[in-house]
Amino acid sequence: MAANYDNSAWFYDRLSRLVYGKALVLSQVYLLKHIPKNSNILIAGGGTGWILEEITRVHPSGLTITYAEISPNMMALSKKRNAGANKVIFLNEPVENIKADQLYDLIFTPFLFDNFTEQTLKQVFTHIHNRLKSGGIWLNTDFRPTGKWWHKFLLKSMIIFFRTICGIEAKKLPDIERQFEQHQYQVIDQKSFFGEFILSTAYRK
Repeated sequence: MAANYDNSAWFYDRLSRLVYGKALVLSQVYLLKHIPKNSNILIAGGGTGWILEEITRVHPSGLTITYAEISPNMMALSKKRNAGANKVIFLNEPVENIKADQLYDLIFTPFLFDNFTEQTLKQVFTHIHNRLKSGGIWLNTDFRPTGKWWHKFLLKSMIIFFRTICGIEAKKLPDIERQFEQHQYQVIDQKSFFGEFILSTAYRK
């Protein structure tokens, strides 16, 4: 059963800012400079949709954005966002339901993969990988293990909380970077946030 953030939609952004300050926002906004003009974009797991307004600051028009979000409550909030003159296709389904013949110039996965077990990560990653055009850009932001005790405590607390509230399947953080390495992605930009606990990376396929 896929995780569903309906129960947390009303407080998710406030909670993230309480715990992480601006780090979750800054880590995603940092990558938006890599979005090409007039590109066809897939955002997988966009949450409350604030990222649409940040993208619009960079590209007020010309983009076609497929916005995949499984939570109806998160989707309702996202539809209220200002996307400028960009075309937004809202898909209230898991990203795994994206059609096999649909290809994108750029894919953005903000804090998506930390929901999954290692096995599910491989399956979802492969599906998304096959939706990206050759030479396309993949923007990914997520947590990563650092060995710091307070990161371990924070990660464990976060996983327990969202397993209880939202039903995520993960019991630990899967090896996200390994998937990009195995699929031979090229790192074109990378920056860490929140004491290196959050890693934002722009890859080229």
